[in-house]
Amino acid sequence: YFGAIDVIAQDADAGSTFQTLKEKFIEGDWRFMSLVLICLILGLAFCIERIITLNLATTNTDRLLSKIDERLADNDLEGAKEICRSTPGPTASVLHEGLKNVGDGPEAVEKAIVSYGSVQMGLLEKGLVWISLFIAIAPMLGFMGTVIGMITAFDRIAAVGDLSPSVVAGGIKIALLTTVFGLIVAIILQIFYNYI
Repeated sequence: YFGAIDVIAQDADAGSTFQTLKEKFIEGDWRFMSLVLICLILGLAFCIERIITLNLATTNTDRLLSKIDERLADNDLEGAKEICRSTPGPTASVLHEGLKNVGDGPEAVEKAIVSYGSVQMGLLEKGLVWISLFIAIAPMLGFMGTVIGMITAFDRIAAVGDLSPSVVAGGIKIALLTTVFGLIVAIILQIFYNYI
């Protein structure tokens, strides 16, 4: 019973935290908040695409190598190549490239694996540049919103001629909100980037 109450309380806290974030996002300057939101959406799209692609490219390497070793132990090079061709993923294609060069000696096999492996690595890392770009741009947009918010606050001070807190509070609040959301977006995308 008490455990259920704790879970409900935690759900209410999570809901109120999300609601607070949503309210603060709306209170921020829409020009910079929308740019930060675009960075989040595009960054998450690239992250999800990379996670799906990498999960599809995953192969049980130990099982693949044992199947190839069995074929090679039976002097069945074509069978080993067929196993590589029929197994999806970059690991199998890199091993297939090495097996194609067996007749040219160990150095040729190693060279083929290294060169084709770098090609496959480039394909697997595709899109990471965009994620790192959004990680860098989101806080910068937040800081730009902060600077513009502070300029707006000082313009209000100059226009009113008085340094009362109510005159500058709105500009400073917007300035700080854009920074917070820029940093939140960068943190979220950085976690996904490190996972990938």
